[in-house]
Amino acid sequence: MASKDADPSLGYLTRKDTEVKLPRPTRVKNKTPAPIQITAEQILREARERQEAEIRPPKQKITDATELADYRLRKRKEFEDQIRRVRWNTSVWIKYAQWEESQKDFNRARSVWERALEVDYRNHTLWLKYAEMEMKNRFVKHARNVWDRAVELLPRVDQLWYKYIHMEEMLGNVAGARQVFERWMSWMPDQQGWLSYIKFELRYSEIERARQIYERFVQCHPKVTAWIRYAKFEMKNGEIARARNAYERAVEKLSDDEEAELLFVAFAEFEERCKETERARWIYKFALDHIPKGRAEELYRKFVAFEKQYGDKEGIEDAIVGKRRFQYEDEVRKNPLSYDSWFDYIRLEESVGNKERIREVYERAIANVPPAEEKRYWQRYIYLWINYALYEELDAEDIERTRDVYRYA
Repeated sequence: MASKDADPSLGYLTRKDTEVKLPRPTRVKNKTPAPIQITAEQILREARERQEAEIRPPKQKITDATELADYRLRKRKEFEDQIRRVRWNTSVWIKYAQWEESQKDFNRARSVWERALEVDYRNHTLWLKYAEMEMKNRFVKHARNVWDRAVELLPRVDQLWYKYIHMEEMLGNVAGARQVFERWMSWMPDQQGWLSYIKFELRYSEIERARQIYERFVQCHPKVTAWIRYAKFEMKNGEIARARNAYERAVEKLSDDEEAELLFVAFAEFEERCKETERARWIYKFALDHIPKGRAEELYRKFVAFEKQYGDKEGIEDAIVGKRRFQYEDEVRKNPLSYDSWFDYIRLEESVGNKERIREVYERAIANVPPAEEKRYWQRYIYLWINYALYEELDAEDIERTRDVYRYA
């Protein structure tokens, strides 16, 4: 008969029966530290020392053809099982093919490589390993066939082209390497590809061929750096007229380019090396007139150094004025409402005496109207108009323009 204290939810046991009796916590009588402390490092070291040695299968020595056939069958079955499980894992295919190669069974190795390429022909590593196997074992025709297929399917992978060309060059097949280069150039690769072709021709002293490639190179990559390389190539070969022609053509095409400053500096330095100081001076001046001030900092620095070395007193002063003009342009571009900078800029132009420039700076300065109606903002601005009118009246002696200035003010 069940007890009256039994609880149906507890399986008709009493609450006393279901209580969990925890052991009474032991009291630590001596809390002083032990004389010998054990560190975590010691525990790990002891665990490592007591660890059992790894069980490895014994080394097997193959003594006859039957055992060799069994071994090969077992290994092939292991590789095939792995491929069945992880078909997309490239490393498994590579290990399988390399193992077949180590067994000198090249037909089977080729079969594995071909199966791998069917799975992922876009993986250029497979093509590289496949071709390297053929080259290493001196199967030149097979290797050439692999490279041909690789560059046909993956023409944008530069490494495949480089390896193919290197193989042909090592075999002494210069004409074949040149043919591969031509196939590559038809895909219009980056600059490094073209430069590799040029270096290839120069290795065999084919200067005229290299020149023709440079012509195609600058048409494919019409950039400042490409033209400068072309001109330096001609200069190195003593063709000064050709180098100058390359620079002149580059200026015609790229005078408005963002990197035009580099082109003009290189052109001027070329003329300087040719002892054509007047040509170099005109190039610097032409560049300073055509390149925006914000991109001509290096150009100004080079021009000042050039004038200090080759120019007279007037030329040096012009160069210094140009540098200061560049500084003022930078200041007023950053803060158009800095009227003190405008006054300094105008004073500089008045010292030079170019009326058109002075009027241009005045017009640009008065176009920056103060944003607020407070007196402190307008005080300096009004003096701009007064100075402008006084300049036209006293220095330029143009009464009509003076009236116009007062009328607009």
